[in-house]
Amino acid sequence: MGKIITFTNQKGGVGKTTTCVNLSAYVAKLGYKVLLVDLDPQGNASSGVAAVKTKGTPSVYSVLSGQMEIEDKGLIQETKVAGLDVLPSTIDLAGAEIELAKIGREQGEILAKKLAPAKEIYDYIMIDCPPSLGLLTVNSLTASDSVLIPIQCEFFALEGLSQLINTVKIIKRALNPSLEIEGVLLTMYDPRSKLTLQVADEIKKYFNDKLFDTRIPRNIRLAEAPSFGLPILLYDKRSQGGRAYEELANEFLRKEKKKSKL
Repeated sequence: MGKIITFTNQKGGVGKTTTCVNLSAYVAKLGYKVLLVDLDPQGNASSGVAAVKTKGTPSVYSVLSGQMEIEDKGLIQETKVAGLDVLPSTIDLAGAEIELAKIGREQGEILAKKLAPAKEIYDYIMIDCPPSLGLLTVNSLTASDSVLIPIQCEFFALEGLSQLINTVKIIKRALNPSLEIEGVLLTMYDPRSKLTLQVADEIKKYFNDKLFDTRIPRNIRLAEAPSFGLPILLYDKRSQGGRAYEELANEFLRKEKKKSKL
């Protein structure tokens, strides 16, 4: 039975999509079957693995709207990384929140029902959310076993964190009792910066063992890779960013194995 993980932070520009794409790629490289689900209408995760995402392409919107089921041919696309598939986002997803709002009580549970069959196929389903706490993110959190939170090492990144944690608690209480925090990841990390170290220290005090030991540095190669439709694994795995995400994948899987033994 596969595990579903939401990658979210309502603040944009914190490395959420970069982390979702690259952790997915490295976990697949290490022998696991991974599905990357792009739940952001901007479609950046889809672009990051060179998925076809033109208007009208079968996409996550096709699933949410009931036009297609997760098992239907032509919906899920293969990527250049063996073991990594993608359920892309297209511009059609932009109006999905309005449609979801019309459905009523079950509006937050649609994605969970639609992804259930995929849990029989994939070891990990990793969902990239929009930088907001709207109905798409609520659907993702409701469908997920855990949430991974990337946090940029800046003061303003801390401000919205309490709101996000409160949202997770509400979802856990009302819609998904099994939802847990997978971990918190520090991104754009610069150990030469006093502010970076202060923010890291504050997050460590709050999250303790939920904070990943791996730090993701600022790295130009990480920023370049999406424009070529490649995860850093295929673009420049020897770069500082590539090594960091490989380290994160190994740490992530070590923690998963430890949990499975409990």
